[in-house]
Amino acid sequence: MIKKLFKHYDYSLIISVLLLCGFGLVMVYSASMVWAVMRHETNSAYFFNRQIIWLAASLIMFFLAMMFPYKAYRKFIVPILGLSVISLLLVKVIGSTTNNAQSWIEIGAFSFQPSEFVKLGLIIYLAAIYSKKQAYISNFVRGALPPLLVIGLIFALVASQPDLGTAMIIALTSGIVIFCSGMKWSHILGLIIIGGIVFGLAWMSLSPEQASRFTGAYDPFSDPEDSGFHLINSYIAIASGGITGQGFGQSIQKYGFLPEPHTDFIMAIVAEELGLLGVVFVIGLLGYIVFKGFVIGIRCKDTFGSLLAIGISGMIGVQTAVNLGAITGWLPVTGVPLPFISYGGSSLILLMISVGILINVSAFVNIRKEQKSGYINKDSNVQMEL
Repeated sequence: MIKKLFKHYDYSLIISVLLLCGFGLVMVYSASMVWAVMRHETNSAYFFNRQIIWLAASLIMFFLAMMFPYKAYRKFIVPILGLSVISLLLVKVIGSTTNNAQSWIEIGAFSFQPSEFVKLGLIIYLAAIYSKKQAYISNFVRGALPPLLVIGLIFALVASQPDLGTAMIIALTSGIVIFCSGMKWSHILGLIIIGGIVFGLAWMSLSPEQASRFTGAYDPFSDPEDSGFHLINSYIAIASGGITGQGFGQSIQKYGFLPEPHTDFIMAIVAEELGLLGVVFVIGLLGYIVFKGFVIGIRCKDTFGSLLAIGISGMIGVQTAVNLGAITGWLPVTGVPLPFISYGGSSLILLMISVGILINVSAFVNIRKEQKSGYINKDSNVQMEL
């Protein structure tokens, strides 16, 4: 069985992910070496060593997710959804605060961010529930409303931490799944209007510090010493890199000018040290993963698998866009990491599991295609509920 699956994996996706992880590990070392010594008074490889541990754990989860039949997740949507909500409530009780957001749960020397895993849990739930409700999808109350209430609850819990970056990703990713679920256009238009109203209310309830992130993003030079300081230095890093960059390890902006350059602003360091070529390399691989994911979703004839692949691809694409938007001033800085590149265990493990699931969906799509072509005996043991 496993051999049959390995034969039908999309190895271009596997190679792309491994290249990004390897590149990210190297860039974490370069971007964090000064920060580790300056701010944490420890050795320059502190974050690098921790990222190796996270990468090893994420690779194990990646290969397990590749082999686990994606259709089996439908059987666990209730516990997945329950654990998602409970973990977010638990953060309110025992969560630790980092950068003014109570988003983390600490266990010994390590900490993890439940909202990262909730993103995947919500995608699995939406894919399962919308594939189950296809007969009622045109009926707003029976087919569309129940999942929307779940989305609203999770969005509110994450936004109240406050983690506006993850809340934004949850909202936009959910919107992509809803758009592809077959919901009536009139219902989608109504949801867009409601979303606009919610955004307006959220804008009015922003704290002064949160509001300064928006003003700092759209006019950083109006307050270059405070709200615009980090974005201006991001501009300097990007502009300094040119085509080929200053050279690996030669960044100046990581010397205290950028906040935690190994996380939110790591792409600015990539641009400064490796130039436009490094940026194109990263965006090219990320774009390829997102593109292939949508292709897999379109090719998959199983509604659950299709929405699952589209949701995962959308999540990676949205997270990439939010991160790049922040370092270039198109969006406020909200602490969203760059997929597969930024330092952080929760995000990396979540992404690797997600792509592992995506590759599993792809394998079953390829098996089904070969069965229809007559290359695989339809009575063979690779059926697995195709």
